[in-house]
Amino acid sequence: MKVYSLSVVYAPPSSPSVILSSASDLSSFSFYQRGSVGEFLTFFSKTVAERTSQGQRQSVQENSYVAHAYNRGGAEQLAAIIITDQEYPVRPAFSLLTKILDDFTAKVPQSSYSNPGSINFPDVQTYLTKYQDPRQADAIMRVQQELDETKIVLHKTIESVLQRGEKLDNLVERSNALSAQSKMFYKTAKKQNSCCVIM
Repeated sequence: MKVYSLSVVYAPPSSPSVILSSASDLSSFSFYQRGSVGEFLTFFSKTVAERTSQGQRQSVQENSYVAHAYNRGGAEQLAAIIITDQEYPVRPAFSLLTKILDDFTAKVPQSSYSNPGSINFPDVQTYLTKYQDPRQADAIMRVQQELDETKIVLHKTIESVLQRGEKLDNLVERSNALSAQSKMFYKTAKKQNSCCVIM
């Protein structure tokens, strides 16, 4: 699971989109590929933002990349795009997009959208780093992982109980046999004691 790029995009319905803030992690590519991959991620982000209707969420796959987009629209006309590999889960991706748009609108005034170079929003890099492992960033996925681990332990416990159960079955059979022998011993002892009663 890998997040390659995270962007906040100004996406007015009838104009070209403009990336207001973005961060990318190209460490998995060779040094010579990083420039080309970076340009592709920027182009992919802008294209998906322009083709996502206001108020819509969508995922677009291109080769081994998946762009998850959320165009909130409204007065701000903002969209958020996260580009991941195919293994990255959808729910944490869209959760991050909503969270980053909320933070961006709270911290960056709308008047600065016309000058993207002046926008300082370091949270985008923080979110990119934090969401590399969606299980750590997303509470529900973390709980699900803990449940899965508990389920594995529970299955191991049940298997050990079943193994013990087989041993218990052997003990029960032996105790039944022992019980029959002890009844025989009791009857025999009673007979012998009854014949030797002194009066």
